[in-house]
Amino acid sequence: MSILIKNGRVITASEDYTADIFIEGEKISAIGKNLNVKADEEIDASGKLIFPGGIDPHVHLDMPFMGTFSSDNYETGTLAALHGGTTMVIDFILQTQGKSLHSALDEWRGRSDGNCYGDYSFHMAVTDFNDDTKKEIKELIDKEGITSFKTFMAYKGALMIDDRQMIGLMNEVRDRGGLVTVHATNGDVIDFLIAKHRAEGKLSPLYHYLSQPEITESEASGRFADMAYHTDVPAYIVHMTCEGALNHIRDASKRNQKVFVETCIQYLILDASLYEKDFEGAKWVMSPPLREKKDQATLWAGINQGMVQVVGTDHCPFEWKKKLMGEKDFSKIPNGHPAIEHRMELLYSEGVNKGKISLNKYVEVTSTNSAKIFGMFPQKGTIGIGADADLVIFDPKKKHTLSAKTHHMNVDYSGYEGWEVTGKVETVLLRGVVAIYKGKEKIKKGYGKFVKRGKVSMTI
Repeated sequence: MSILIKNGRVITASEDYTADIFIEGEKISAIGKNLNVKADEEIDASGKLIFPGGIDPHVHLDMPFMGTFSSDNYETGTLAALHGGTTMVIDFILQTQGKSLHSALDEWRGRSDGNCYGDYSFHMAVTDFNDDTKKEIKELIDKEGITSFKTFMAYKGALMIDDRQMIGLMNEVRDRGGLVTVHATNGDVIDFLIAKHRAEGKLSPLYHYLSQPEITESEASGRFADMAYHTDVPAYIVHMTCEGALNHIRDASKRNQKVFVETCIQYLILDASLYEKDFEGAKWVMSPPLREKKDQATLWAGINQGMVQVVGTDHCPFEWKKKLMGEKDFSKIPNGHPAIEHRMELLYSEGVNKGKISLNKYVEVTSTNSAKIFGMFPQKGTIGIGADADLVIFDPKKKHTLSAKTHHMNVDYSGYEGWEVTGKVETVLLRGVVAIYKGKEKIKKGYGKFVKRGKVSMTI
């Protein structure tokens, strides 16, 4: 099967030009103006932008949490991602404390294998680092192509590891060519504030936010950066939200340390005033919580300054009836936010369209940097000869409105209900096949494949 895409404006992290793209099989085989080739199918992309397929390195599909599961599984989540221009996701395997990393991998493969529309990979969340799990790290990197290891500095008794375990994990991952990522919030302080607010009868969603003040994220980010500096491990902070945390990374850069930073679309465009909407604020209960307007400005600046390299989603939706578990106690509200389908369009509309970031920067933070950081470049994350033909044909002028009535995510509300967005995903190709065309899926469940990733580079 061959496809010729004609007359599109091709945007990569470093280039901007008009050309044809010729695809043979799963790969891009030629790029140029007025290509004289015969193809089985032609697509006219005149007046449209062509981006590399989006890569969302932070999603939670079919994730067990607080006695339930996130409502998007691998089938619905990867399909929704494709509709929004994201052709690959990286999900998190959660090790159960007391059990092996491989047993967790087997559990997640049981959920994902054969069920994905889009391509996928895994991070391994290490919740119990010991002599046995230490031995598994090398095999996961060398044989399974899982090269990133998630840690939590919160959720004591379930996911959190202490600093002693963190240092041990960092040393082992460094020696094996991997990357350590972190949920950087001070769990002890958060637990204290949650207990305090509950004891005082302060139980609305607002107190979820007030139990996780900026200092809890700032302190943990600085401590993680210092430990990474001490061990010289490649390091990555997920879902950064605030000025204080980013300032620690600025300080780290002064000693020539590279700590990669991810933020999420919601932290760029939503703020903590939403928690004042009585229990409706539960729609935006996530960890870390939404922050202030000044933090949004800091994050946009961080993207343009190269301090924030990735915009993900932390997609972890729960149906409204599950959110209602915390109607009388904010600490029982499942933490999570649906965004996997809207990241690409929202970032274009609120970022590129409003002059906050360039087109090249947009591609960089939605695709290219993730591919580079997580060991998939140039197979993924760019438009070049020999790369996977993961492409998004995008109408930059088309306006549309986001709503739970029209989205494909398996959740019965939207965090962006009624938002008018400028820019629409029109066609999505995944490995040389038209996956989405004008809002309709053209592939079957199971087309998505697991991507083994290479060892980590500190340069992007």
